[in-house]
Amino acid sequence: MKIINEEAFKGTYKGKPTALYTLRNGNGMVVQISNFGAKIVSIYIPDRNGKFSDIVLGYESIEGYINGNPYFGAICGRFANRIAEGRFVIDGVTYQLPVNNGPNSLHGGPEGFNNQVFESNEVIVTSKGEEVEMVYVSRDGEMGYPGTLTLRVTYSLTDNNELRLDYEATTDKATHVNIASHSFFNLAGEGNGDILEHELTINADKFTPVSEVLIPSGEFKEVEGTPMDFRKSEIIGKRIDDNFDQLDYGKGYDHNWIINNDMPGNLALAAICCDTGSGRVMEVHTTQPGMQLYTGNWLDGSDKGKGGKSYGIRSALCLETQNYPDSPNKPGFPSTLLRPDEVYKQTCLYKFSVK
Repeated sequence: MKIINEEAFKGTYKGKPTALYTLRNGNGMVVQISNFGAKIVSIYIPDRNGKFSDIVLGYESIEGYINGNPYFGAICGRFANRIAEGRFVIDGVTYQLPVNNGPNSLHGGPEGFNNQVFESNEVIVTSKGEEVEMVYVSRDGEMGYPGTLTLRVTYSLTDNNELRLDYEATTDKATHVNIASHSFFNLAGEGNGDILEHELTINADKFTPVSEVLIPSGEFKEVEGTPMDFRKSEIIGKRIDDNFDQLDYGKGYDHNWIINNDMPGNLALAAICCDTGSGRVMEVHTTQPGMQLYTGNWLDGSDKGKGGKSYGIRSALCLETQNYPDSPNKPGFPSTLLRPDEVYKQTCLYKFSVK
């Protein structure tokens, strides 16, 4: 199995050194992470015949990430997903963020965490397995957000073929925080066709319907009787082009599901995805209340990734565990407000297997 060369990620961006870190476990699984945007660069897992493939879209050098798709594998923040009109109010003060997605602010703005170099330590071995920590200090006023926020992201790879992401953040002034990982997965192998035949289960009875500009209305809508119902395993492409307003708005799936969790704040199963051709299975677990399914509807083949492969429409899917979009402006949604006497702690876990 040939993996990406760490030397190809040695450089500088915004005057800070960039690097690539490689995690391995006892089963031969390999995960590589760059400190540029704390991005997951590669995940090598076996199929049912033991053949390893990289299952995330991306690039083979730091130049690819600087010049290519800004969200491949990225940590998104200070607020992942959309905020309507890039505006919110905290304690009577209105804050205006850059607008970079139609009328909305997306993933923290054009210079969000995905476009920053994190401080990083060397890979260490802990009781969980090999792990690496990434730290970013977002200064007061950066992308319009109040308060200096310190974010720590710890990546751990266990011998149970689990990739665990632990987020921890503190602030010196009240601010909104919503961190998500934005890997683009294709369990058949990156660049190997589309994901329309992948089978998906989402542990959710409800989703948050959106407007034409993909901002939630504030409602919680039952999935039953709609193409949003993945409570039982469904082929992703089966209903993706149905005549349904929500699918029209997103050119496919680009929505937040409300994860069923009897113990909020504890790890809960969010989704199970399977590629029947290879037998690869990915479970997604999260402490967060929501998960965004995005089916790569805006990929158009212009991104040339690893090995010069062209990443076309629906050639990957994202399962972004998160709080709900536009939560700062929706009092009925779980709060994303973090105050100086609080600590933001969330976990996202991907578990891989075969069948």
